[in-house]
Amino acid sequence: MRKIAVVGAGQAGLLAAHALHARDYEVTLYSDKTPEDFLERSRPTGVAARFDMALEFERELGLEHWGDRAPRGDGVHLTFCPKEGNQLVTLLGRLSRSRFFLAIDLRMQSATWMDELVKRGGNVEIESVSVERLDEIAAHHDLTLVAAGRGEIMKLFPRDETLSVYRKPQRFLAMVCVTGVPMQLPYAPWFLPVKFNFFAPYGEAFWVPWYSKDHQPSWGMLWEAKAGGPLDRFRDCKSAQQVLDTGRQVNRELVPWDDELFAHATPCDENSWLVGQLTPEVRQVVGTLPSGRQVMALGDTAQSLDPIGGMGANNGNKMVRTVVDSIVGHGERPLDANWMRQTQARFWQRHHWIDDFNNLLLEPITPAGRDLLIAQYGSTARAEDDSPQQKLADEFIENFNDPMQLTPAFQNRRRAHDEIKRAFGTRSALPPLAAGATRVAAGQLRQRLGRGGLVGMPPS
Repeated sequence: MRKIAVVGAGQAGLLAAHALHARDYEVTLYSDKTPEDFLERSRPTGVAARFDMALEFERELGLEHWGDRAPRGDGVHLTFCPKEGNQLVTLLGRLSRSRFFLAIDLRMQSATWMDELVKRGGNVEIESVSVERLDEIAAHHDLTLVAAGRGEIMKLFPRDETLSVYRKPQRFLAMVCVTGVPMQLPYAPWFLPVKFNFFAPYGEAFWVPWYSKDHQPSWGMLWEAKAGGPLDRFRDCKSAQQVLDTGRQVNRELVPWDDELFAHATPCDENSWLVGQLTPEVRQVVGTLPSGRQVMALGDTAQSLDPIGGMGANNGNKMVRTVVDSIVGHGERPLDANWMRQTQARFWQRHHWIDDFNNLLLEPITPAGRDLLIAQYGSTARAEDDSPQQKLADEFIENFNDPMQLTPAFQNRRRAHDEIKRAFGTRSALPPLAAGATRVAAGQLRQRLGRGGLVGMPPS
């Protein structure tokens, strides 16, 4: 029986450990936290929303335990503001009726999955792994997967210059998970979406339906601030309450349509918050230890994604599936550096769209993206809405499940127009675009006349 070590008890590490154990490998998971540490002394590392492709892998392994209790997100409600106070376009997209996304408190998930791994016969070691200790672990295993790392361990995996786009953080991030909030948007109560508020000059504010470790239907509130703008106020926050108080101040000024929703919000617990920043980048997957032994990066250790697209956990699940399938398919041959690079190349060939899509959301909207937004304007996300506008809006939220579907249309105007023609059944994209532009203009006039914004139903 081949022996595999997994370092890290987050989303990707635990999923890999369970998947490999289920395929009869001798697996040892190394974690610097006990289940009790996760539940009582840790912060969530993000909201970790997962869509159908990612969730299906968890279901195959018998690890998706919360879908019958957690809030089931079924769409997206996007408000695009080119400047403060101007709600230019809304997009209301809905997942197909059989699909939903889940955002589960990773502290509860890690604690549960660690306990289950032991019950199923896997090995769990609680220790903080240094580079020297990692070298010892690698000496006793056929493969060592590193799904956690800070400081010296992260330096084992250099930045991949050919695939990385950014050299510095693109946003300053703040998150707090809150309860005491209705689990529906008052202006669109017929579905439960992730709520995106895009402010072209300043950054983003978005809310994700979330299930806390204390079994509370909740919201994960996230703000992504461009440096120096009016969203950039969270750098000195030292507690969950401070993040919430600062966020509510931001909402009153920039997101007034959502301010009342969070009037009675309270943090889920004292640890349910984060502030900080990261550089989105892809790293070389092979790490070489002082002895010359080699280990493989997995999940966030292999690729850091800005939270703006909610792609991190989805990316990790898809990467783990690729790696596990490659291990199984490789038989008894050495799991060496060439195999590691070939496996990662296979993952990247299929799933580089995740990185492309996530990075698009960090940048000014493309002309192709603008055309898609204009053409879909009028979408409602109502179950009975089968309009062409709704078809386009639904494609946007489905793209979070598999970014290969619509991302090329955001990158290329011809592809965008092909999508518009397909949705509307027209030979040209110009008539749908002209009609959409007319609706947008009517909405702008309505705002100037003081007749309300566009967060609910757009004007007919």
